[in-house]
Amino acid sequence: MITDSFDIDTDLVITLEYFYGPKKHILDKCIIILSKKIHDELLLTFDCSEIGTLTACNGTTTIYKLNYKGTDIAFYLSGIGSAVASMECYETHWVTGATQFIMFGSCGSLDGKQTKGKYIIPTESYRGEGTSYYYAEAADYITIRNSDKVAAFFSSLNIPHIQGKVWTTDSMIRETAGLVDKRKQEGCIAVEMELAGVQALCDFYQLELYNFLQSGDVLMDSGYEVEGLSLANHDMAKLHLGLEMALVIGADT
Repeated sequence: MITDSFDIDTDLVITLEYFYGPKKHILDKCIIILSKKIHDELLLTFDCSEIGTLTACNGTTTIYKLNYKGTDIAFYLSGIGSAVASMECYETHWVTGATQFIMFGSCGSLDGKQTKGKYIIPTESYRGEGTSYYYAEAADYITIRNSDKVAAFFSSLNIPHIQGKVWTTDSMIRETAGLVDKRKQEGCIAVEMELAGVQALCDFYQLELYNFLQSGDVLMDSGYEVEGLSLANHDMAKLHLGLEMALVIGADT
């Protein structure tokens, strides 16, 4: 069973040192980008330098560094989905030394009335994916530890936001009416595809994750509204917030 996958009693078979050599330390902060348009905007706007490469048999992912208001920040274009996003997060930690990760993206709203016009700051995520079970003991939800810190950042800028539970799924095309209703009954206000796995990995390796979401599509019992999805995916306002957040995270640690 996938719920039996958390094994901390036996030795690892593979470590990243086989692929990348000894762990490096170049900088402390990194933004996980989930939109190619936002990623390309960073490359066009800032003087960016390559500081690392994630390798795989189907291609490579370049890690870049920029300087924003005196702070060095890494960024890369992450793959979609909990398994890929979590692994790339840890690989990036290994090759850059980053320990503080900001991740923002789009999500599907499960309650359009609550989330309309507001950023969503997850407090817990339903573990509807597989990766998190390798990094945390089996449970329905995982706590998003820095939720209150992210909310405080949004409050300091008077930006509308809402905190609440979300649902991490591995398969958006299997979001059935019954599953949507279950998650809504449990208090979930949105659904996305990366958070539970990335949070579990960060907890396991003692990394810090700061996450916020922007709802685009809306999942309802009566149907599906997709009109706002493209804007939520590529809204440059999230990028500005992520850069500003990078300046203040870690200030109290």
